[in-house]
Amino acid sequence: MGIDRRTFIQLVTGGVVGSLFTPVIWKSLDDAAIWSQNWSWIPRLKYGQITEHATISKFGPSPCSLMVKSVAGSPYVAKGNAENEMSKGGVDAISAGGAQLLYSPSRVKGPMKKVADGKYESISWDDAEKMLSEKLSAVKGQAGKLAIVSGDATGTSSEVLSAFAAGMGSKDCYLMPGDEQAAAVALENMGGSGQIGYDLDNSDFVLLVGADAMNSWGSVVRNQRVYADKRPTGGDIESVYVYAGPFLNSTAAISDKWVPVAPGTGSIFSLGLAYHMLNAGASASVADFADFKTLVMSRFTPDKVEKAIGVAPGVMAGLAKQLMSASAPLVISGSEFGQGAGAVDIIAASALNMLLGRVGEQGGMKLLADLPLAVDAAASRAELSSRDFAGYLAAVATDKVKAPEVMMAYEANPVYAMPQATTMAAAIAKVPFLVSFSTWMDETASIADLIMPNPHSFERFDDAQTPYGVGTTMLSACAPVIEPLYNGKSTVDVILSVASGLGIDLGYESVEAVLQAKAEKAGADWDSLVEGVAYVSDSTESDSLKFAASVLSKAVTMPKGGEIALAPYAKLNVGSSTMAIPPLNCVTVSKFELQGKDLFVQINGKTAKKLNASEGSTVKLSGAGGECVARVHINEGVMNDVIAAPLGFGHTAWDEFSRGKGDNIAKILTVGTEPGTGMAVWTSSFVSVA
Repeated sequence: MGIDRRTFIQLVTGGVVGSLFTPVIWKSLDDAAIWSQNWSWIPRLKYGQITEHATISKFGPSPCSLMVKSVAGSPYVAKGNAENEMSKGGVDAISAGGAQLLYSPSRVKGPMKKVADGKYESISWDDAEKMLSEKLSAVKGQAGKLAIVSGDATGTSSEVLSAFAAGMGSKDCYLMPGDEQAAAVALENMGGSGQIGYDLDNSDFVLLVGADAMNSWGSVVRNQRVYADKRPTGGDIESVYVYAGPFLNSTAAISDKWVPVAPGTGSIFSLGLAYHMLNAGASASVADFADFKTLVMSRFTPDKVEKAIGVAPGVMAGLAKQLMSASAPLVISGSEFGQGAGAVDIIAASALNMLLGRVGEQGGMKLLADLPLAVDAAASRAELSSRDFAGYLAAVATDKVKAPEVMMAYEANPVYAMPQATTMAAAIAKVPFLVSFSTWMDETASIADLIMPNPHSFERFDDAQTPYGVGTTMLSACAPVIEPLYNGKSTVDVILSVASGLGIDLGYESVEAVLQAKAEKAGADWDSLVEGVAYVSDSTESDSLKFAASVLSKAVTMPKGGEIALAPYAKLNVGSSTMAIPPLNCVTVSKFELQGKDLFVQINGKTAKKLNASEGSTVKLSGAGGECVARVHINEGVMNDVIAAPLGFGHTAWDEFSRGKGDNIAKILTVGTEPGTGMAVWTSSFVSVA
């Protein structure tokens, strides 16, 4: 007998209703729910007291003071610390995700040594320190056999490293490149001491020559907060900003005026302004003023400057007049991407501050006093800052300097972040024994012979003193917010232990003791520091400087023109020289910088026509150190004959969130030597385009 449609629906409906009322299925579902909740990998909500602790993050280009909220001892969010003068309540795009980075898949979970086929084997800390001690013992007292590079320019940890290098008989202790290096060399040539600082807080007219203050120059978060304070929404504008650089970046976009100036020509721009100021009667009681005036008035006349950099005499004259009529003007020079600028750019900009009478004045350029050293044998900050790591690696690459037997990298990723990255990585590959103290499995750690992971920022004692660019001497410190999640160990504790075994007395037994001594010698209260209050000092050095006219005469040359200049830029949401793209930041990457795995560079329409390129075209950029492949985005906010290219992509290590995305522009930066100072520079990088 057949079943009609009505009967079929009644049977199905009855079955469903019966299922709903039988206890069997609900009991089964309940059992399944209870069973699944016992799976070990199911996330568990934390219940407990909510607390808040101060700490310091060093994920970005400058330290950031934070307040970290935890529940039952587990951090879950980080926000800016409004009570700390170092970052004035701001938080950068990496540090904001600091709590999530505790659980990053790229964290190194314990000490490891390289074994066969480039693989790694976990080892104990005792075995790791023994291995390091044996390698160091074999080179102790032999010059050139040990090199150390630190990515932490502000921490007392770098003092410990430089003192340890000295105890080993090595002078090869360096910081990773940054604008502070150029400033230190500039100040040395101008006869000054201490550290150059800029009082943005009290300036009413700020001229930024190349320095991308909102993304990569100086203490970025603090710069942003000062800008917001001086120009409140709906309030009175208390400071005018002018940016001179190669494209309409974030700093140019928020400025009152953008003056297009090609990469590497900042010193010509500054000296062109000096011509108009001298012509208007500006002067300074400085020993080499006459030499400086003769140089400027003969070689940087309006017509020569216009021919060299394309800025009309009327624009230059108007800007010089604005500077001279402002109550508290300030001129700042730096690289568009936070590294690679020459000392002459800083010297030329400093000359403008000197002509304006703005050195040592409120709202002007200052010479900040260094805090006392905690470790007696350490190199001074000025000395350490002026050492040229790029020049050193370039010499190793070309066999002008023999590669060290041992190289140690602390919070630094030179294999990825150095200019001419492929060449520099090849130089590092010559080192028989490479040690990485990285928290993360970065490019340097991934080729190291020994990895000794430093704890995450929230898991360790640390400090930060006077970030480059701020206008006053300061010190912040922090204690651990959380017990280490993995088997990390403070690098300073490792170095102190190894040093003791090698007969090198650095004067301390723990990182906490070192940092407390630093605070005491500076005159700061340790308890206040770890509670999140920065120590601030008005101490400055003598403001007596010279123009360094002889250096400017040798180093500043007019560009040939006609070449395609590379203008790299850095944005915090895609990481820094020590951090790859944080997982939570992937959604913030612009489609005009990355689509899928394709990197985008930006050129204007005229340059695109010259290169026979169009929107979306694929191009190959070739520099002295290698090649990069990218696609083109047309942007009329870029100068003629300039390619604006984002840094931070093209990682070959780290994790799935950053690895294999785009290309590393650092490969095509060209390292040259600055005449007059001899330091390595790479802001004037030119490329060929296919």
